Amino acid sequence: MAYIGLVLTPLFWAGNAVLARATVEFIPPLSMSFWRWVIALVILLPVGLPGMWRHRRVIRDRFGSMLALATFSVAAFNSLLYYAAITTTATNIALINATIPIFVALLAWVLLGDRTRPIQALGIALAIAGILTVVARGDISVLTGLEAQPGDLIMVAAVFSWGLFSVLLRRQAVPLPALTFLTTQILLGTLVISPFYLADVLLFSGGFELTQDTAMPLLYFAIFPGILAYAFWNHGVHEIGPARAAIFMYLTPVFASILAGIFLRESLGVFHVIGGGLILAGLILATRTGRRQATY
Repeated sequence: MAYIGLVLTPLFWAGNAVLARATVEFIPPLSMSFWRWVIALVILLPVGLPGMWRHRRVIRDRFGSMLALATFSVAAFNSLLYYAAITTTATNIALINATIPIFVALLAWVLLGDRTRPIQALGIALAIAGILTVVARGDISVLTGLEAQPGDLIMVAAVFSWGLFSVLLRRQAVPLPALTFLTTQILLGTLVISPFYLADVLLFSGGFELTQDTAMPLLYFAIFPGILAYAFWNHGVHEIGPARAAIFMYLTPVFASILAGIFLRESLGVFHVIGGGLILAGLILATRTGRRQATY
């Protein structure tokens, strides 16, 4: 069951990128992020609230840490990903998203002083070269002329945010059961998003019309890449270890390219193949057993 869950998790994450790209014209990014987590919270609260009450002292004592973790993960990462979908492809989103272990390793080295072996440093360098290839679309003048797609750069910021979350999770580990931690994180993250969502609705986007075509994507965002992916990922890490579980993240861009080709008619360019190859090689080297892997 752990392996099945770890295969389904990148499939759900890939679906998140593809569906966001398909619906971002109808559902503004902040509305997408806010309502995704509101729906997830409504589903989780009946089973998660008793644990939050039992562990209320821990939550109160570690409230600052919990709020920071929720801000970088639930609030910032997902909102930035949905903003990226406005101006970049689902394939690019998934390729850049797959470099999360690289950013975790890099930030752990910078902020926590983790020792990085030369082979892993080479992996980080290759993955960064792959990101630049994807962002530049194979044309170096895109970088030198500062003409990169805004969505690609926003997605890099999203992955950086998740890397900060992962490093903070190690530095400020909160002793809570998984379900209690997840429910608390979603509650706090939703509260963080709320003022930005309201400002966006009142001053900029105007929100969206609730129809079957907009409700179904929000249900998908909440249930599959929201609740189930988090649950499957945490279970897989617990059962087989974070280093082996991280290998399954490599499937995300594979699934995304297939789904994007079928549903969005996105085609792979040479730069996708080259950049994806560099990212894959970098991930393999940087996540080799021997480095203490953070849990994402």
